[in-house]
Amino acid sequence: MIVLGIETSCDETGCGIVDAGYAVLGEALYTQAATHAKFGGVVPEVAARAHLEKIQPVVTAALEAARLNAGISLTDIDVIAHTRGPGLLGPLLVGSSFAQGLGRALGKPVMGLNHLEGHLASAYLTDPTFEPPFLALLVSGGHTELVHVGANLEFRVLGSTRDDAAGEAFDKSGKLLGLGYPAGAEVSQLAEQGRRDALDLPRALMEKGNLEFSFSGLKSAVARAAQKCIATGGEDALLAARADFCASLEIAIADVLVKKTVWAMRDLDETQLIVAGGVAANSWLRARMTETAQREGWRLVLPERRFCGDNGVMMAAAAQKRIQLGKWPRAHEATGASMGVSAGLRWE
Repeated sequence: MIVLGIETSCDETGCGIVDAGYAVLGEALYTQAATHAKFGGVVPEVAARAHLEKIQPVVTAALEAARLNAGISLTDIDVIAHTRGPGLLGPLLVGSSFAQGLGRALGKPVMGLNHLEGHLASAYLTDPTFEPPFLALLVSGGHTELVHVGANLEFRVLGSTRDDAAGEAFDKSGKLLGLGYPAGAEVSQLAEQGRRDALDLPRALMEKGNLEFSFSGLKSAVARAAQKCIATGGEDALLAARADFCASLEIAIADVLVKKTVWAMRDLDETQLIVAGGVAANSWLRARMTETAQREGWRLVLPERRFCGDNGVMMAAAAQKRIQLGKWPRAHEATGASMGVSAGLRWE
């Protein structure tokens, strides 16, 4: 079974082709980060137009890579998967429409999937022997959730953010410090040079057993500290202190994510964990999670960094897992029909 996956939920146009063993046969990705940097965030209308321009070249590039790597052509594709939600409406419509049209043209079935299910499927790409049940910590620019995945892909959300996601806290705090968009990678680089105890930043909702997240107060605390720094020493003082700000921010976010993950794992008596999403690429978080997993005796999967951000490969992998577990709704087996497995903000 060969699956072609398409991802267009935000500002990356991605396509990946994956076989039944979760080997990546071909992939291509176009990022709009430079386009949106001047706006300080993603502009939905601009993103949708860019997806419309780039989706065919991206899919063509992924297919060409599959041809060179494995002799796979378009007619060898068995299933087409795409992100149905959550995400920006315009970009999602571009990906969905392209997938539907391709399915109709080829006479192949089309499967619409939850974007977050794609992120947790990055575990299978990194370790094909990894199987549910497991706990997933999903951390990205738009999402921070603890989700338990049952043996038959039953999804149970244990806790999610009440306001800003972890990735938003990185990006918005980075903007306050004069960093570019997206700021996560730059914050991580600067943090390596800073003092992690330089600022006393808040860790919200830390009552034991509380699995909800909140990072808006953290962003506000960074803003107040930055204003105080400027008031006492000017813009140059904040520039000199940026590494300390970044280091303190990074450890504050990681502390919350690790502690709540420990609580959830112990409450569930779970032994398998994946940390997925764009923030899962953060070196400090990866190190802390690795140390914790070794101490607790967990089996931990940290996806390769190239699979942490949005990409089409993860959507293909998510579809593969559903097919293998027989989670393919009979009502949607008609050629070219959208499966609509998980839509919007809802987990199946």
